[in-house]
Amino acid sequence: MPQLNANGVRIDDTFAEAFAMRATAVIITAPAVRWARQAAQTMTGFATSIIGCGCEAGIDCEIAADATPDGRPGVRVLLFAVSTTELQKQLQNRVGQCVLTSPGSACYAGLEAEEELKLGNALRFFGDGWQISKRFGDKRYWRVPVMDGEFVCEATTGLTKSAVGGGNIVLMGADAQKTLVAAEAAVASIAAVPDVIVPFPGGIARSGSKVGSKYKGAAASTNDAYCPTLKGCGRSELDADIGSVLEIVIDGLTPASVAAAMRAGIAATVALGPERGILRIGAGNYGGKLGPHHFHLKDLVP
Repeated sequence: MPQLNANGVRIDDTFAEAFAMRATAVIITAPAVRWARQAAQTMTGFATSIIGCGCEAGIDCEIAADATPDGRPGVRVLLFAVSTTELQKQLQNRVGQCVLTSPGSACYAGLEAEEELKLGNALRFFGDGWQISKRFGDKRYWRVPVMDGEFVCEATTGLTKSAVGGGNIVLMGADAQKTLVAAEAAVASIAAVPDVIVPFPGGIARSGSKVGSKYKGAAASTNDAYCPTLKGCGRSELDADIGSVLEIVIDGLTPASVAAAMRAGIAATVALGPERGILRIGAGNYGGKLGPHHFHLKDLVP
């Protein structure tokens, strides 16, 4: 495969193939930022991949108290799914089980859009008839009595059908330690990019997958061509000097946000150079036949 070279790091002349998704966002506030983050982390648990989790979700950013609807510290959460129906289901279940239950929490729309999903309009029934609604300007809120006071929740939040899921970079290094250092640097850099999440644990996936399996019923299986222990089996895409591979998957509210996140991640890993980080950067695709969004690495190299 043709390659570019940036600061000694080999970069494959290939592209990440990503998919159209539906997405929404909510802002969770609490008396202290640690409780807002706790609710957000619980809400986004088991949301790494639509393959088995129903949605992909993560924390976009923390929000200062002077920039939230109720003047308390907050966290913005993004959720992505393949259909509006599934996204509504995941939003309702996750906010209901993980934010409503969290001490001192409140939940507000994190995205303005023409189309909307139910938020408080779906969760208000927990009040068992004691809930009340309030309207301030053009926004409606529900106040649901709970044992530490009341849960305030905006009635709806925005829905976008222009979101992108599955942007990615594949980081290949000499050993597991250096590859992880590079991946952590990439994730830290991506965290500064708005409107994106990296849904896997710590933003990093070691179990990159391919479509299909030799076993009936399995939609995906290990990406054997990028497994270092299988280099001698004849299908490897890895060079002799590659001993560890990690992938960073990126979801964003727009194609531009995904491209910006990929650019930031690549820049952070290239800056380390091969001595401290990785030897090679690639990306996952399906030959351009499945996903409409193609992010070419050569266009994202710093």
